[in-house]
Amino acid sequence: MSKSRHLWGIDLGGTKIEGAIIDPAQPDEAVHRLRRDTGAEIGYGHVLSQIVSVVRELENVSGEKCPPRLGLGTPGAVDPSTQALKNSNTTCLIGRPLHSDLSSALGREVVTANDANCCALAEATLGSARGEPVVFGVILGTGVGGGIVVDGRVLNGRHGIAGEWGHNPILGETHPCYCGRCGCVETVIAGPSLERFYRDQGGDSVRLPEIVRRATAGEDRAKQTLERLQMKFAEALAAVLNILDPDAIVIGGGVGNLDILYEDKTREAITHFLFNPTLHTKILRPALGDSAGVFGAAMLSCD
Repeated sequence: MSKSRHLWGIDLGGTKIEGAIIDPAQPDEAVHRLRRDTGAEIGYGHVLSQIVSVVRELENVSGEKCPPRLGLGTPGAVDPSTQALKNSNTTCLIGRPLHSDLSSALGREVVTANDANCCALAEATLGSARGEPVVFGVILGTGVGGGIVVDGRVLNGRHGIAGEWGHNPILGETHPCYCGRCGCVETVIAGPSLERFYRDQGGDSVRLPEIVRRATAGEDRAKQTLERLQMKFAEALAAVLNILDPDAIVIGGGVGNLDILYEDKTREAITHFLFNPTLHTKILRPALGDSAGVFGAAMLSCD
């Protein structure tokens, strides 16, 4: 088994673990890539063993040894003061020293970042925001998260929570969040939150793509649901713009695919909350799709 010349990354998700090997000379295409179920319901020890198994399988299929430095994207963030994982919706990881446990199990240095940070890093260096100095990468799907990249480097912050706009409050919103607070952005514009709003308006229990279809067909409550997304997204994002003032925003995640987020009306709504008369920030669709997380994780290993 030869020494690897490549970058290796692992994207740890709630339901899947993805591993990839990329060539630094052509980093936007995986040399090898594989997936395995996370098995989070079985517990922390099982998740750890699944990650190790993915690394070993990558070694087998590539004929290379895992390099001395490996990138890992995780749900949640490593607390700089305790080195334990926090703020993870994969709850079996909370309070666990995943970073050090995995390093010990593999005998390798493991460089860890929040999964949203990995997506932002990939889009800022390889994807649609390539070359932009300051990039805010948005994750808008089952949950709401984000990552900040400045001059090609992830900004983690003193508490490891830089970019976590999903847990900023929205004025007037009161729905409880899993974090223990109420009215978080995530409780308003995440996919399940929009589906809940639709039901609360008298609709049946359907997924967001069906709500979009019904809105297109002219159903009022479906149209109200998407208008709520548009206006609340604008309000929540403007708060980030007023502080960070990025050059570009890349919107990832399933909800981020909706055309309504890229309409002129959305930009106008953002501008209403902006401390500037006009909005010049680029609002971009992602270029890397579901590859962004694992590609960004691999790029951590060359940081």
